Amino acid sequence: MLTLVFTAFVLIAATIIIHGIGTTSWLRHLLRRHAVPGGQFRPAKVLSILVSTALVLITLHLLEILVWALAYMIVLPSSELQTMESALYFSAVTFTTLGYGDITLSSDWRLLSGLEAIDGILLIGWTTAFLFAVLQRAWQVPGDKN
Repeated sequence: MLTLVFTAFVLIAATIIIHGIGTTSWLRHLLRRHAVPGGQFRPAKVLSILVSTALVLITLHLLEILVWALAYMIVLPSSELQTMESALYFSAVTFTTLGYGDITLSSDWRLLSGLEAIDGILLIGWTTAFLFAVLQRAWQVPGDKN
Protein backbone atom coordinates (compact mmCIF):
# COMPACT_ATOMS: atom_id res chain seq x y z
CA MET A 1 0.00 0.00 0.00
CA LEU A 2 2.84 2.43 0.76
CA THR A 3 4.21 1.79 -2.71
CA LEU A 4 0.84 2.75 -4.22
CA VAL A 5 0.64 5.93 -2.16
CA PHE A 6 4.22 6.85 -3.07
CA THR A 7 3.50 6.16 -6.76
CA ALA A 8 0.38 8.31 -6.61
CA PHE A 9 2.23 11.15 -4.88
CA VAL A 10 4.93 11.10 -7.57
CA LEU A 11 2.23 11.23 -10.26
CA ILE A 12 0.36 14.00 -8.44
CA ALA A 13 3.58 16.00 -8.12
CA ALA A 14 4.31 15.47 -11.82
CA THR A 15 0.85 16.64 -12.89
CA ILE A 16 1.02 19.67 -10.60
CA ILE A 17 4.37 20.57 -12.16
CA ILE A 18 2.88 20.16 -15.65
CA HIS A 19 -0.09 22.34 -14.72
CA GLY A 20 2.06 24.93 -12.97
CA ILE A 21 4.50 25.28 -15.84
CA GLY A 22 1.67 25.27 -18.38
CA THR A 23 -0.51 27.89 -16.71
CA THR A 24 2.41 30.13 -15.75
CA SER A 25 3.87 30.01 -19.26
CA TRP A 26 0.47 30.68 -20.83
CA LEU A 27 -0.21 33.64 -18.56
CA ARG A 28 3.19 35.14 -19.35
CA HIS A 29 2.46 34.66 -23.05
CA LEU A 30 -0.94 36.36 -22.75
CA LEU A 31 0.43 39.31 -20.80
CA ARG A 32 3.38 39.75 -23.15
CA ARG A 33 1.34 39.51 -26.36
CA HIS A 34 -2.12 40.84 -25.52
CA ALA A 35 -2.01 43.15 -22.50
CA VAL A 36 -2.15 46.91 -22.67
CA PRO A 37 -0.65 49.19 -20.00
CA GLY A 38 -2.55 48.55 -16.80
CA GLY A 39 -2.70 44.82 -17.46
CA GLN A 40 -6.04 44.58 -19.25
CA PHE A 41 -6.37 42.63 -22.49
CA ARG A 42 -7.10 44.39 -25.75
CA PRO A 43 -10.89 44.28 -26.22
CA ALA A 44 -10.56 43.02 -29.80
CA LYS A 45 -8.59 40.00 -28.57
CA VAL A 46 -10.81 38.89 -25.66
CA LEU A 47 -12.70 36.12 -27.47
CA SER A 48 -9.57 34.62 -29.03
CA ILE A 49 -7.80 34.83 -25.65
CA LEU A 50 -10.63 32.97 -23.91
CA VAL A 51 -10.89 30.28 -26.58
CA SER A 52 -7.13 29.74 -26.78
CA THR A 53 -6.86 29.68 -22.98
CA ALA A 54 -9.57 27.02 -22.73
CA LEU A 55 -7.82 24.93 -25.39
CA VAL A 56 -4.45 25.23 -23.65
CA LEU A 57 -6.01 24.19 -20.34
CA ILE A 58 -7.75 21.19 -21.92
CA THR A 59 -4.46 20.20 -23.54
CA LEU A 60 -2.77 20.31 -20.13
CA HIS A 61 -5.47 18.02 -18.74
CA LEU A 62 -5.06 15.60 -21.64
CA LEU A 63 -1.32 15.50 -20.98
CA GLU A 64 -1.94 14.85 -17.28
CA ILE A 65 -4.39 12.07 -18.11
CA LEU A 66 -1.74 10.59 -20.41
CA VAL A 67 0.80 10.64 -17.57
CA TRP A 68 -1.58 8.63 -15.36
CA ALA A 69 -2.41 6.23 -18.21
CA LEU A 70 1.28 5.58 -18.89
CA ALA A 71 1.83 4.93 -15.19
CA TYR A 72 -1.05 2.45 -15.19
CA MET A 73 0.51 0.62 -18.13
CA ILE A 74 3.89 0.50 -16.37
CA VAL A 75 2.82 -0.23 -12.79
CA LEU A 76 -0.26 -2.41 -13.12
CA PRO A 77 -0.20 -6.06 -14.14
CA SER A 78 -1.37 -6.57 -17.73
CA SER A 79 -4.54 -8.22 -16.45
CA GLU A 80 -5.79 -4.87 -15.10
CA LEU A 81 -5.74 -2.68 -18.22
CA GLN A 82 -4.81 -4.60 -21.36
CA THR A 83 -4.33 -1.75 -23.85
CA MET A 84 -3.14 1.84 -23.88
CA GLU A 85 -6.59 2.84 -25.14
CA SER A 86 -8.26 1.27 -22.10
CA ALA A 87 -5.68 2.90 -19.81
CA LEU A 88 -6.36 6.32 -21.38
CA TYR A 89 -10.10 5.85 -21.15
CA PHE A 90 -9.93 4.66 -17.55
CA SER A 91 -7.61 7.53 -16.64
CA ALA A 92 -9.89 10.14 -18.28
CA VAL A 93 -12.99 8.78 -16.57
CA THR A 94 -11.16 8.67 -13.23
CA PHE A 95 -9.36 12.04 -13.54
CA THR A 96 -12.61 13.83 -14.34
CA THR A 97 -14.42 11.87 -11.59
CA LEU A 98 -17.00 10.83 -14.17
CA GLY A 99 -16.63 7.27 -12.94
CA TYR A 100 -18.70 5.20 -15.35
CA GLY A 101 -17.54 2.02 -13.61
CA ASP A 102 -17.37 -0.02 -16.82
CA ILE A 103 -13.64 -0.48 -16.16
CA THR A 104 -12.47 -0.85 -12.59
CA LEU A 105 -9.25 -1.88 -10.92
CA SER A 106 -9.04 -4.85 -8.58
CA SER A 107 -8.98 -4.22 -4.85
CA ASP A 108 -5.17 -4.41 -4.83
CA TRP A 109 -4.92 -1.35 -7.06
CA ARG A 110 -8.09 0.71 -6.56
CA LEU A 111 -6.44 3.15 -4.12
CA LEU A 112 -4.38 4.43 -7.06
CA SER A 113 -7.49 5.40 -9.00
CA GLY A 114 -8.97 7.17 -5.98
CA LEU A 115 -5.85 9.28 -5.66
CA GLU A 116 -6.00 10.09 -9.38
CA ALA A 117 -9.54 11.38 -8.83
CA ILE A 118 -8.30 13.66 -6.03
CA ASP A 119 -5.58 14.92 -8.37
CA GLY A 120 -8.14 15.56 -11.11
CA ILE A 121 -10.45 17.48 -8.77
CA LEU A 122 -7.54 19.65 -7.64
CA LEU A 123 -6.28 20.40 -11.15
CA ILE A 124 -9.73 20.98 -12.64
CA GLY A 125 -10.40 23.43 -9.80
CA TRP A 126 -7.11 25.16 -10.60
CA THR A 127 -8.17 25.36 -14.26
CA THR A 128 -11.50 26.91 -13.31
CA ALA A 129 -9.77 29.52 -11.13
CA PHE A 130 -7.25 30.28 -13.89
CA LEU A 131 -9.91 30.66 -16.56
CA PHE A 132 -11.91 32.93 -14.23
CA ALA A 133 -8.81 35.07 -13.57
CA VAL A 134 -8.23 35.47 -17.32
CA LEU A 135 -11.91 36.31 -17.83
CA GLN A 136 -11.84 38.81 -14.98
CA ARG A 137 -8.79 40.52 -16.47
CA ALA A 138 -10.52 40.61 -19.86
CA TRP A 139 -13.59 42.27 -18.36
CA GLN A 140 -11.63 44.75 -16.27
CA VAL A 141 -12.51 48.36 -16.98
CA PRO A 142 -9.45 50.28 -18.26
CA GLY A 143 -7.90 52.28 -15.45
CA ASP A 144 -9.71 50.25 -12.75
CA LYS A 145 -7.19 48.97 -10.19
CA ASN A 146 -9.62 46.41 -8.66
